[in-house]
Amino acid sequence: MNVLDLSQLQKKVRKIEIISNRLVNERVAGDYHSVFKGQGIEFEEVRPYVFGDDVRSIDWNVTARAGSPHIKRFREEREMTVFFIVDLSGSSQFGTVTEFKSELMAEISAVLALAAIANNDCVGLMLLTDRVEKVIPPRKGRRHVLRMIRDVLAYRPEGSGTDLSLGLNHLRHVLHRKAVVFLISDFQDEHYEKALAAVARRHDTIAIAVEDPMEMELPAAGLIRMVDSESGARGMVDTSSQQVRDIFDRQIREIRESRAQVCRRHDIDLIELSTRHDYDTELVRFFRKRARRLKH
Repeated sequence: MNVLDLSQLQKKVRKIEIISNRLVNERVAGDYHSVFKGQGIEFEEVRPYVFGDDVRSIDWNVTARAGSPHIKRFREEREMTVFFIVDLSGSSQFGTVTEFKSELMAEISAVLALAAIANNDCVGLMLLTDRVEKVIPPRKGRRHVLRMIRDVLAYRPEGSGTDLSLGLNHLRHVLHRKAVVFLISDFQDEHYEKALAAVARRHDTIAIAVEDPMEMELPAAGLIRMVDSESGARGMVDTSSQQVRDIFDRQIREIRESRAQVCRRHDIDLIELSTRHDYDTELVRFFRKRARRLKH
């Protein structure tokens, strides 16, 4: 990376940090805490009973020894591990609005990671293509999160394809403690359901699908030369043909519905984000919907 690229990267990281800090402070932090609980409760102390305490908390052994009522107090074991799997395959380097999908993935990761460290959680990262490109073990701290953002933005992957199953299976071997796992991808892959289900049985798993509007609707623009960013395959497509556009629309609907069905079958939350729209509203909507569900 040359000096200019490094300067641009630093500016981009700083911009994402500023945006993410604002969103975390104004909209996300409280919701994050309410929907991602720690791993349980741990004993804190035994103290004398006072009027208003829950009688179910009385420690009868201590009460018998002391000759007066005492209760056990517990506190939430707040600290969690939050792990991000970010898809950096060739298709993530695409965008037709204001940014590439990979840049949106970096921003989403930043918001959620900063919310995590604000709650004293540990944060880790896996960069994935058709191979496991890089793994950053979970740690705490703002500097650690900024390093993660830089890696998502600047890492030059060796692979160009997508193999979600490979990354998910690798995660099962390196992440032994129960965690919150965010899988951030455009999901241009198949046959990942088994691996995703296995991770979801062990970890609280959230799938975040990042899309670009050009991928959702084929414009009527005549003959277009297209290149598959993952396989390198090239071809001409006649987008002026209504039949071609209808086939494209049907395939996209089937892909999106299949993804949604996989998530529903395995109780995995799915968030669908687009480079066309602000993602903060969708994140907050997800948090609040999940909070309502957890109350019931």
